[in-house]
Amino acid sequence: MQSIRNIAIIAHVDHGKTTLVDKLLLAGQLFRENQSKGELILDNNDLERERGITILSKNVSINYKGVKINIIDTPGHADFGGEVERVLNMADGCLLLVDAFEGPMPQTRFVLQKAIQMGLKPIVVINKVDKPNCRPEEVHEMVFDLMFSLDATEEQLDFPTIYGSAKQGWMSDDWKSPKEDISTLLDAIVQYIPAPTMLDGTPQMLITSLDYSKYVGRIAVGRIHRGELREGMDVSLCKRDGSTVKSRIKELNTFEGLGRVKATSAQCGDICALIGIEGFEIGDSIADIEKPEPLEPIAIDEPTMSMLFTINDSPFFGKDGKYVTSRHIHERLVSELDKNLALRIEQTNNLDAWIVYGRGILHLSVLIETMRREGYELQVGQPKVIIKEIDGVKHEPVEQLTINLPEESASKIIDLVTRRRGELTMMESKRDRVFLEFTIPSRGIIGLNNAALTLSGGEAVIAHRFLEFQPWKGDIEKRQNGSIIASESGNAFAYALDKLQDRGRFFLEPQTDIYMGQIVGEHTKEGDLVVNLTKSKKLTNVRASGTDDKAKLAPPIIFSLEDALEYIKEDEYVEVTPHAIRLRKIFLDENDRKRMTKK
Repeated sequence: MQSIRNIAIIAHVDHGKTTLVDKLLLAGQLFRENQSKGELILDNNDLERERGITILSKNVSINYKGVKINIIDTPGHADFGGEVERVLNMADGCLLLVDAFEGPMPQTRFVLQKAIQMGLKPIVVINKVDKPNCRPEEVHEMVFDLMFSLDATEEQLDFPTIYGSAKQGWMSDDWKSPKEDISTLLDAIVQYIPAPTMLDGTPQMLITSLDYSKYVGRIAVGRIHRGELREGMDVSLCKRDGSTVKSRIKELNTFEGLGRVKATSAQCGDICALIGIEGFEIGDSIADIEKPEPLEPIAIDEPTMSMLFTINDSPFFGKDGKYVTSRHIHERLVSELDKNLALRIEQTNNLDAWIVYGRGILHLSVLIETMRREGYELQVGQPKVIIKEIDGVKHEPVEQLTINLPEESASKIIDLVTRRRGELTMMESKRDRVFLEFTIPSRGIIGLNNAALTLSGGEAVIAHRFLEFQPWKGDIEKRQNGSIIASESGNAFAYALDKLQDRGRFFLEPQTDIYMGQIVGEHTKEGDLVVNLTKSKKLTNVRASGTDDKAKLAPPIIFSLEDALEYIKEDEYVEVTPHAIRLRKIFLDENDRKRMTKK
C-alpha cells in the first residue's frame, strides 16, 4: 500500500492558487518545459486564462518522499457551487490560500464553509508576503475569526499556518525569513493532513466527477471509499433513485502528474478513473456485484437563474457561425448537462427555444461564451430569477453582496444598492477604503456591476454569493432610458451618427453593417427611438464655408457578453455569434412591436 494524501485547494479568485499548484508540480519534478514558457498548467482552457478564474476542477498528483499527494483544484466562484461540493468529497484535508494583503474574501468563505461542514482538516497558506503593503499577522487573525464564525471544531481551529510567495517559489513557517523552496509546505501536508482511513470490506466508490474522451465516451472519476477495484472486475452501479445496474470496469486509471496512467488495481483512499461504466450520473455509487452497498449521493445546489436560449433568426443568420440549427444547439446543451452539474434544460413549446437554468449570470455566460468560441450562433433573452411558492407565499433568491471601495464613493453606492431592495448589514472602514455588506435579491444584482463601477470610478471590488430563498421583496426600478433602434438595414454612416449624437449614446462605429430592428444605442429619454443610420449626405454643387465640417463622433460603448446580458430589457435579445455580440428587439418590424404593446 502506498501512503496517500488527498488535498483540495481553496482560494479566492486571483489569490495565486493556480500558481501555487504549478510550483507544487515542479517540486514533484514535473513539466519543466511548460514552466520555461511561463504558462499556467492547470487553467488550460482559454476562458480560464483570460478571466483568471478556475471554472472546472481538475485533478493532479505528485510524489514527495514516497507519499502520493493528490491535489484537487476547486473553483473559487460561488456560481460554480455544483463543482465545489463534489470536489471536496474526494479530499481529507484542504489548503486555504489567502492573500497577505486582502485576507479571506467572501467567495473563499463559500467554499471554506462547505469544507468545514465536511470535517476537512485545514492548512492555511498566506501567500504574496513579498507585496510591499502586506499584513500577514492581521490576515492570520482574520482567518481564525472566519473559521470560528463558521463553527469550526477545536481540532480545525488548531491549524498550522505557512507563509510565502508562490510566484517567487518559497514557503516558510516565518514570513520574515524566506527559504529556498516550498518543501515546508509539502512537509506540512504530509504531517498534518490525515491519510485516508483504510476500510476493509466490499468495494465502494462515489462518482464525484467525470471526464470525456472521444474514443471511450464518459469516464467516471471518484475516490475509492473502501475495498479495492480491479481492471475487468464486475461491479454494480447504484443510482440515485435506488435502482442498481450490473456493469464491468474495462480499464482503470489513476492520476499521476497531469495525466492518467493505466493501473491494474486501485486501493481504498486513492482517486481513480473508471472506463466502461455506462449510464452513470454524478452522485451514483460503484459497489460490489453481489452485495451492493451504495454511498450517500451528493446534494447539489439548486439553480437560481434562468435564461431563454433560441436559434439565431436575425437577418445576419449563418454569416459567421458553423453550427446554427436548433438540432446543433440542442445537442450541445444536452452534452453540457453531462459535465455541468448545476445546469438544467427545459424545452419550450417552440421547438427552437429552450429555457436554461443555472447558478447565476457568470455560470450561464461562461456556457454561452464557450459555445460561441466553438462556432455556435444563438440568441439569448433577459436573465430571470427563479421564483418559488413556499406555503403559498412568493419567494425569490437572496444573495449576500460585499463591496470594497474608496470612502468618498460609499454614499453613492449605498444609495444605488438600497434602491435595488438591498439592505446594509455591515459597514467597516479600513484605512482609506470602506467594506460594505448587503443582503440583496438576485434580481437587484443584474446590471449592478456596471453601475457600481461607474459611480466608484472603477475602484469597487464586488463579490456576491447565494444565501437562501426569502419572501418577494417588491418591484425594483429598471433601466429607464429607452433604446435607439435602426429602421433600415444597411451600412451605418458617420454623417447620420453625427447628426443624431444629441439623441443618445451609440454602440457601434461608422461603416458597421446593421439590420432593421437592431439596437444601435441608448436613448437619452424614456421610450424607444427609431432612427435611420443609413442616410448619407446629399451632395449639392453649392460650396459655402462651414457646410463641410468633419463629423466628430464620441467613441461607441462596447459591451462584453455579461454587460449585454445585464443591459437588455424583456422585449430584447442578445445575438451571439463567433465574431459579434449584437443587441436586437425580439420583433424587428416596428409595426409588429406596436401590435404587441397594444396586446
